[in-house]
Amino acid sequence: MWANSGLDLHLDLDPARKTDSLERGLRDAIRSGLLTPGERMPTSRSLAGDLGISRNSVAEVYGRLTSEGWLEARVGAGTWVAATPRVIAPSAPRARRQTTARLDLRAGIPDATAFPVAAWVAASRRALTAVPTSAFGYGDLRGAPPLREALAAYVSRARGVWASAEAVHVTHGFGEALALVGGALVDRGARTVAVEEYGHALHRDILRAAGLRVVPMRVDAEGADPSALGEAAADAVLLTPAHQFPTGAVLSAGRRAAFVEWARRTGGILIEDDYDGEFRYDRRAVGALQALAPEHVVYAGTASKALTPALGLAWCVLPQSLGGLVADRARLSGAATDVPSQLTLAEFLRHGDYDRAVRSSRAQYRARRERLDDLIGERLTGARLGDAQAGLQSVLELPPGASEQAVTDAAASRSLALEGLGAYFFGDCANRPPTMVIGFGAPPPHLFEDAAAAAVMAVREASRGTA
Repeated sequence: MWANSGLDLHLDLDPARKTDSLERGLRDAIRSGLLTPGERMPTSRSLAGDLGISRNSVAEVYGRLTSEGWLEARVGAGTWVAATPRVIAPSAPRARRQTTARLDLRAGIPDATAFPVAAWVAASRRALTAVPTSAFGYGDLRGAPPLREALAAYVSRARGVWASAEAVHVTHGFGEALALVGGALVDRGARTVAVEEYGHALHRDILRAAGLRVVPMRVDAEGADPSALGEAAADAVLLTPAHQFPTGAVLSAGRRAAFVEWARRTGGILIEDDYDGEFRYDRRAVGALQALAPEHVVYAGTASKALTPALGLAWCVLPQSLGGLVADRARLSGAATDVPSQLTLAEFLRHGDYDRAVRSSRAQYRARRERLDDLIGERLTGARLGDAQAGLQSVLELPPGASEQAVTDAAASRSLALEGLGAYFFGDCANRPPTMVIGFGAPPPHLFEDAAAAAVMAVREASRGTA
């Protein structure tokens, strides 16, 4: 038992393994919320006295947890629980599966340590002191007007979207946006939605929960294939055209035109998930599909990749035919996104901080992608990294004989979370070689090299196991 900030915290220490059990106990306390982000830890001398163990043991545990990102050592100010514990997969609107692995290379997860705290705090101060007190009452369920205006300007400028503030609807994450749009589609008579055969299982579940039948579309090097839409009798389509998740394919110009033609001919709706459209590394980012048919496309974006999933802020630009229906669904759900965060994001966008954050993250992820390419070229024979120079993940085609599950298991033995492409598949038969999806966003900078090396070793071990 030890007391911290006036609270008692019980830790079970194994008399034979005091150091290891203290490390495990503190990690579990942080993970479960018993020790909260930003809380100051007792000095090593004080904690050692409370627990009846040596001061060196406590210092060793503090050092381990600091190196992993659970704690922060502040010069002259002691040791603190990290403001954003960096080893836990962020609690995101996309509801990622949680992992206790020390290293994480799962797809689509950004580096939580890159969040520009100082700039965000400054933007919050400017935003909250400038608005009238009336802004803090019950407001428009579509979102705070300053944010809707700022988002309309941003997506028009950065992604080529045709947008006005009236068409923007702010949500608590992409999952809520998808649920509201799915429900609105059902309200107007839709029954079936086509989705890419690789993607988030959660998104399929959300669409089913809205009352839609979900059918798969084939995905290849040109992105999603629209040829089966007629046979599927689809009323709507969910797409990731700028950078297919998680294969990385960019929807070709011919297929973009085909999807738009289908929507215009049938009156169908295309839902464009532009989850990481800003992150293109080899050329200018591909523009949004929405610009080709604003009256038939729901454009959806999120701050999760550019800033942090913890904000829980996403947005969609709606065709006029869906605006009222989505607003009605939001009213009936009781959904609301906190106004202070919305006002801060609006200021962040207007002041140029959002663009600076995107540029900084883009440079970091580009360097990680290049380093991953180098490591695989140097250390893996027979494996090939995908060509996509975008996003927060790449696909790795495995050497002959290696299986996705064998690599996942070998990675887990190295405390690395790593998934195969099969984990994202939705269809009848996956006609493809065994492939891993390597996310290069999640690790904090000091752990990225370890994570990449562990992935390479896992592939090598799995390949030897089948030789």
